[in-house]
Amino acid sequence: MVRKPDIPLPPYFNLDPERASTRLGDPVDTARFAKAAAFAARGRDDLAKRGYAPDGRKRLRKFSTWEICRYLIPVAPAHLRRVLNKYPDLPQGEGAGNARWFTLEDVLKLRDHFAEEGVSTKEYRPYRPEGLPAKVVAVANFKGGVGKTSTAAHLAMSAALDGYKVLVIDLDSQGSMTSIMGGQVADEWQTVFPLLAKDYATQLVAENRVREAAGDAPYPLDETLTEALNVSLRDVVQKTHWPNIDLVGAQLNLYWAEFQIPVWRMALRSWPLWDALTSALDQGGALEDYDIILLDTPPALGYLTINALAAADILLVPLGASFLEFDSTGRFFDMLYSTFASIEDGENAGRKRAGLPEMKFEWDAVRALITRFDASQQTDMANVIQAYFGDMMNAYRQEYTAMVGQAGESVSGIYEADYRNYNRETYTRGREAFDRTYAEFKELLIGAWWRDEKMMKEAQNGKA
Repeated sequence: MVRKPDIPLPPYFNLDPERASTRLGDPVDTARFAKAAAFAARGRDDLAKRGYAPDGRKRLRKFSTWEICRYLIPVAPAHLRRVLNKYPDLPQGEGAGNARWFTLEDVLKLRDHFAEEGVSTKEYRPYRPEGLPAKVVAVANFKGGVGKTSTAAHLAMSAALDGYKVLVIDLDSQGSMTSIMGGQVADEWQTVFPLLAKDYATQLVAENRVREAAGDAPYPLDETLTEALNVSLRDVVQKTHWPNIDLVGAQLNLYWAEFQIPVWRMALRSWPLWDALTSALDQGGALEDYDIILLDTPPALGYLTINALAAADILLVPLGASFLEFDSTGRFFDMLYSTFASIEDGENAGRKRAGLPEMKFEWDAVRALITRFDASQQTDMANVIQAYFGDMMNAYRQEYTAMVGQAGESVSGIYEADYRNYNRETYTRGREAFDRTYAEFKELLIGAWWRDEKMMKEAQNGKA
């Protein structure tokens, strides 16, 4: 009789407590966290520099004639070469013959030339009505790991390649967007923090005028608030390696805003804390200086996220095609309703008593979009999510490709990747994953602008 082999027990049986104790090491005190953080900082800097030049700063790669004609300017390669020969003052690129490479600055100049001299039926410049402010776009969800930062970064890069001027604001103290954009942020005074502090300080100064007129003692302004009064949006904006993308970066100290904002609000209950970022963008000239302002939010519905959502015209909510992420996103929408309805109710109660018009939060569009999609395993779940969210869902599901993964490992966007490092099919598929997301976003963007422009003209005609 042949003896059956023993079936091994699961690995969690018969563990020896004494041996287990030898693997604990010494007890961990708070100083050990500092050591771990220091090692992580060194490793983070080392990994981040994989996408950087030897001097530690990012450089945007050049774009080939094939890329320009395929993705950036609707013109045939042969015609582009004829135009370059006819107009020697135009950027000629590096290289000779068909193998020329151009900077993005060159591409923007070529786009301007074709917009003036090219065929009138072609879109050389993206739609942007005059006289209307930039559109503010928040990318948010309080579940981490759903692709918020990568989606925001790739939308910023897509829009920049399309010819828009973009401001990216990193509101996440983890600073992932700042790393992708090559930003350098020394402390919280180079983030949005002083802008929020300035808004509160400005409200406090106005309140003190009222108190002094009534004979009451003014509220004190501490050193932070006094210094913040002298900060402008342009003081915290930095250039990036993209010529038409600017950045307001983030770093760990930004998280203190989540503790400081409610303290300020308790001291001055009349301060509309949710409007602080909106005021900073308006008063800082960002709505005139840029076409698109992209807000990358932290994975929480805190005060920074509330400011981002209140400032936004368009809200994008990334999620994966899984039950947990669907469930979490549903709860996120529920919290949005509770939070903003509560603000409306509280504010409008006072407005009614004062005979003022009621306030109402509105967004041009809200779309949930599926990221990291695997059609072979997640189609059924994605269809369920699509059915329940209905018209609040993007039609396109953003696939996760090998190219997307490799770009993330080098702290870069796929648009920064050199297609010569991939076979043509891999590059085209990886790029398409974000091109189609951008196409749906751009449709929302230009539709909102068109509607605003129509309303503006109707208002002007009504006055006339």
